[in-house]
Amino acid sequence: MDEGRPLFVQIAEEIEGSVLDGSLSEGERAPSTNELAAFHRINPATAAKGINLLVDREILIKRRGLGMFVAEGAADRLRAERRQRFADHYLTPMLAEARHIGLSVETVIELLREQAQQNAHRK
Repeated sequence: MDEGRPLFVQIAEEIEGSVLDGSLSEGERAPSTNELAAFHRINPATAAKGINLLVDREILIKRRGLGMFVAEGAADRLRAERRQRFADHYLTPMLAEARHIGLSVETVIELLREQAQQNAHRK
C-alpha cells in the first residue's frame, strides 16, 4: 500500500486494476469487505469505503446476500474514465504549453511520434 493516498482509494484502485487487466471479469464476484480487510490488515470499514466508491460509480453492484459483483460494462466505463482523466491531466496542460510556445497541433503530434519511436528503441 502507498503511504501517500488514503487506503480506501487504494483498495478501489486495486479492484479497478483487476477489472482492467481481466483478473476480475464482468459478472464475477469481487472480494468481500472482510476478505480485503484481512488481506490488507485494515479496518473493514475502510475496505467498505473503497468498495462503495466503486458501487457509486457502477463498477461493482451489490447482490443482496451474495456479495459484490463486477457490473456489466465496468471495464469499458473504467477505460472511458481513465481516458478522460488522461486528457484532463496530461493532454490539456501539454496543449496549453504548446500554444504558449507557438507549437501547432501537428508539431505536437510529430513530437509525440518521435518520442514514441525513441522509447520503443530503448526497450
